[in-house]
Amino acid sequence: MTTVLTDEGEFTVSEAEASGDALWLSAGDAESATGWVSKAEGLCRGSVCVPLPPGRERQLVRESRLNVAALWRHLGRPVVHSARGHVWVLGPSAQDRAAALRSLEAPDFTLPDPSGRLHSLSDYRGKKVLLVTWASW
Repeated sequence: MTTVLTDEGEFTVSEAEASGDALWLSAGDAESATGWVSKAEGLCRGSVCVPLPPGRERQLVRESRLNVAALWRHLGRPVVHSARGHVWVLGPSAQDRAAALRSLEAPDFTLPDPSGRLHSLSDYRGKKVLLVTWASW
């Protein structure tokens, strides 16, 4: 079992193949975890397609499997993994992080209240919200 963390969430993949700095996922697992799919025009997410670099196609796509770590690096995004290769983090680009900071808009999250009812920050968009945090450390 391999855990893949992206800005889309946490995904557990049973058929991942981690080899050094490569993380090979089936086409379906890659799409679920990252939103990227292999098409004739290259690697695509929605209407955005990135052509495969000439001569490096086999580093990214093989036998309906996608090396998502190589794709992430090709897109200029950070990739880190555990020493055993069972946990991978595919981070957002520096440009995406900078744009989020410039927008001054907090990322959405969902937390329970003391009674267990879930509240999402996006439910209160446009309203004033006071967030109180606490940590034992």
